[in-house]
Amino acid sequence: MKVDLLSPGSSLLEVKNHSNVHNGDARHLLSASLIADRIALQASVAPDAPAVVSPEGAVSYAQLDARAKAVAVRLRSLGVQPGQPVAIYFESSIDLIVAALGIWKAGGAYLPIDPAYPADRAAFILLDSGSPVLITRRKLAPALGNGPWITLPIEDISLVEEEPVESLSALSADDLAYVIYTSGSTGQPKGVEITHGNLLNLVDWHNGEFSITKGDRATQIAGPGFDAAVWEMWPYLAQGASIHLPPREARLSAALLVEWLVASKITVSFVPTVLAEVMLQLEWPASTSLRFLLTGGDALHIYPPANLPFVLVNNYGPTECTVVATSTPIEPKTIELETVDSAVEHKAPAIGNAILNTTLYMLDEFGKEVADGQAGELYIGGPSVGRGYRNRPDLTAASFVNVNVGGRTERLFRTGDLVKRLPDGQLAFVGRADDQIKIRGFRVEPDEIAFAINRHPAVASSAVIARSESGTKRLVAYVVAIDGAELWDHDLRDMLTKNLPDYMVPSTFVQLERIPVTANGKLNKAALPTPTDKNQVRRDNYVAPRSELEEIVEGILRPILGLERISIHDNFFLLGGHSLMGAQVIAKVRDIFDVELNLRNVFECPTVAKLAAKIEAILTARLEAMSEEEVSQALRSPAAADILTGSSNTQAG
Repeated sequence: MKVDLLSPGSSLLEVKNHSNVHNGDARHLLSASLIADRIALQASVAPDAPAVVSPEGAVSYAQLDARAKAVAVRLRSLGVQPGQPVAIYFESSIDLIVAALGIWKAGGAYLPIDPAYPADRAAFILLDSGSPVLITRRKLAPALGNGPWITLPIEDISLVEEEPVESLSALSADDLAYVIYTSGSTGQPKGVEITHGNLLNLVDWHNGEFSITKGDRATQIAGPGFDAAVWEMWPYLAQGASIHLPPREARLSAALLVEWLVASKITVSFVPTVLAEVMLQLEWPASTSLRFLLTGGDALHIYPPANLPFVLVNNYGPTECTVVATSTPIEPKTIELETVDSAVEHKAPAIGNAILNTTLYMLDEFGKEVADGQAGELYIGGPSVGRGYRNRPDLTAASFVNVNVGGRTERLFRTGDLVKRLPDGQLAFVGRADDQIKIRGFRVEPDEIAFAINRHPAVASSAVIARSESGTKRLVAYVVAIDGAELWDHDLRDMLTKNLPDYMVPSTFVQLERIPVTANGKLNKAALPTPTDKNQVRRDNYVAPRSELEEIVEGILRPILGLERISIHDNFFLLGGHSLMGAQVIAKVRDIFDVELNLRNVFECPTVAKLAAKIEAILTARLEAMSEEEVSQALRSPAAADILTGSSNTQAG
C-alpha cells in the first residue's frame, strides 16, 4: 500500500494500493435500535431482572428505565436541546448510569466528570463543553461552585414527574452520544465527541465477540472519566445482562478485587492493565465463574499463567475510536527473546487485530506503508471513528484525516501510536511516537524495559520513565513486589544485564506499594516519586568507600550521575553513565588530581574502586619517576600525600 500526502499540511491522503490494508470483520450495524431503545426493550420484556447492583443497593431494568425517564423530563423542562452535552458528576454508581441514560432519553449527550479530578480541571471541562446543566449529588455539588450552568441534584428528581418521553426526541446514529475529555498536549484537556453510531459498533462487536447473554454478570470498575467505563456499561445493558459495582476498597486492591469477583460470580470483567498485571499472579479458584478478563489502557507486559480458569483478552484503542480498535485473547506462554540487529527484543503480548468493521493502516512519517515487522504510526478507519474534538476544529483537522481509497473517501484517525505487524498477522504495540527516548544515543522504548523487569519472579508490576537531571536523561524503574517477596537491586540488575543492552538497564530502581494511575486508569507519570535513599530498592551489596581516595572518586561520580549514594563496586554505565558524563569525570579528575584520563580508562575502570585504583597507579608511577624536589612539591597535593604516606588502602574491585 502506498499513501501519498497531496500537499504539506493537507488533511487529504491518497491510498494508491490498498491490497495490504488490514480490516476487521465487516458486518452491518444493528442500527434499527439504538442503545437507549434496547434498554427500554429489556425493561418491557424482563422488568424485574437486575440491571445494576452496587454496595448501596440495586435497580431492576424497570426501575432503571423509570428513573431515567424522570431525568429526561426534568432536563427537557430546563431547556436541554437535542445534541447538547449534559455534565454528570458522580463516582461509579447507579446514579451515574441513571443520569447518562436519562440524558439520552432527553436527546442530549452525557459528559462524565470524575469527582477525583482536581476542581480546576473539572471546572474547565464544564466551561469548555458548554454544558447547560450539571447533574450530581448534593454533597458533591459544592466542589464545583457556581458557574454558567444549572446544578441539578439527582435527589431532587422525583418519579412523580415521570411521563412518556419517547416522543420528546428521536435519536439517530449520527447524534452525539457522549463527550469524554482526555489529556491534551497544550496542557488543557480536550473533549472527544462520540456518536450513537460509533457506540453501536462497539456494542455489537462486544456482545458478539464474547457471547454476552442475559445471564452474564459484568462489572463497572473504571473511573467515570475513563472511556473504558463506556465499554463496561452499555453492551451489557443493551443485552439484558447485569452490571455489578465493587466496593471502594476492592477497586484499589488486586487481592480484594479477585475475592470480590469470585464471590460475586462475575462472568466478564474489565480491569486496567496496571491492576490486571498484579491480579494475574494471584491465586484463582478453579471454580470461578469468570469467563473473560478484559484489559487495556496501558501496554501489557506479561503473559497469563497456564492455570488461569478464564481467558485474558488484551485490547487497544484510543478514546477517539470508541474505546476499542483491536483485541486478542492472550494465551499462556513462556517469554521468548529474539535477537534483532544485535539487540534483544522482547515479545510482549500482542494487541491483536481490528475489531468489527474497523480498518487499520500502518504508515511511516512520509505516509507510506511500512513493511511487516517494522514500526509505523497506526491510522484507524471505520464506524467507530468519532466525530472529533469539541470546539477544536484545528485539532480535529490535524488528527482526523480524509483518505482516498480506490476512488472513495475514508475518514481515518491518526493515533500517534507506533505498532508493527507480527509474523502471525497480529499487531504489537511499540509505544507512543513521542514516548521514545534517547539514552547514550540509542532510541529506547520504556515499555520494553518494563516488560523485561516484569519477568522477575518477585515483581508484580513496573513502570519505566526517563528522568532529566542537569540536562541528562537517565532511566528510572518503579517496581511493585509480589506480596511477601523481597526485591534486591542487584537481582534486578543482574537479570536485566543478561537480557538487555546495558543502555537499557535503569540506573535506579524505586520500590512502590502500587503503581500510581490517573482517574482514567492510566499510568500517572506525574505521581511517580523522585528517587531517594529511602524509596530505592534495597542494595545488600553496598560497599562504602574504604579510603580517602575512594571517597573523593565517589564524590566525583555521585553528582554527575544524580545519585545520593554509590557503592564502590557499582558500574558507572549501569547507573546511567555515558560518554558525555565520562568526559565530565575526566575533567573533574584532571582538576583534582592533575591526572589525565581518557574515555577508554573510564570504560575499563567503571567502578569507584577500579577508577580510584587507576588514579593511584598513575600517581604512584609518576611519583616513582620524580626527583626528591619534585616529590616534595607533589606532597603539597592532599591526595598524592595520602597515597605516598600509605594511608590509601584502595583495592581494585
